[in-house]
Amino acid sequence: MILSGKARLAGVMGWPVSHSRSPRLHGFWLERHAIDGVYVPLAVPPERIETALRALPVLGFRGVNLTVPHKESAPAICDELDPLARRIGAVNTVVIGEDGRLIGSNTDASGFIENLRRNSRWRSGSDPLVVLGAGGAARAACVALLDAGAGSVRIANRTQMRAEILAEELGAGVEAVAWQDRNDALDGATLLVNTTTLGMTGQPALEIDLSALPKSAVVCDIVYTPLETPLLAAARARGNPPVDGLGMLLYQAQPGFEAWFGVRPDVDDELRQFVLADLQE
Repeated sequence: MILSGKARLAGVMGWPVSHSRSPRLHGFWLERHAIDGVYVPLAVPPERIETALRALPVLGFRGVNLTVPHKESAPAICDELDPLARRIGAVNTVVIGEDGRLIGSNTDASGFIENLRRNSRWRSGSDPLVVLGAGGAARAACVALLDAGAGSVRIANRTQMRAEILAEELGAGVEAVAWQDRNDALDGATLLVNTTTLGMTGQPALEIDLSALPKSAVVCDIVYTPLETPLLAAARARGNPPVDGLGMLLYQAQPGFEAWFGVRPDVDDELRQFVLADLQE
């Protein structure tokens, strides 16, 4: 790693943040391109997120990524939002402008759809899609799918009101489904996306019966620890094409890295294997 007094600084803010693979990912790109820079994990509790973000220009940071639980609180703090972040209502990438302004964007949507397109044969159409969850990641996935031409999206969330609010905000073609009806909602779907933490290492299991899901439907889980979640294992066992969440992590990172460090990095198998090796340790 090349570091000098002029090193470019970036990082990821979360609470907790120790689980994030973003430092390893960005560190790989920094090494590959011999960039004088560093990307660090920043553990910031929810009540200190505004203070932390406002301190970035003073500390010389080029920007940060945001992870749980900061994505949905960041829009109110940023001085400027790109249209997609405003529409989604969540920010995962902050760039510090030359004047010190906080510019928020959302690259989760593009990262999600790029991962889906490159790792499955899913194509948009009028058939229904099912999204589990109603948080920032669910918002990004739904917007990405709608912009890709999806005609019908069913949202199921453990807190019904959040699903209803999201469906209303997203408008035509989106409906909230009661959590207890999530199994029936799979009938006729061409895609199932889990955006919740259920099934993640250390979290409760995702309880869902895939019997009603057509075997041609793609099953995507944005969780990447473990890489093959119980949901993806169940999908694979019954013949549904699975898409893991690692690709979304890799693709969503590209725009931020380019903005902070001045190079558009590649997502390739060498990078995937490097990040995957850390997941398997």
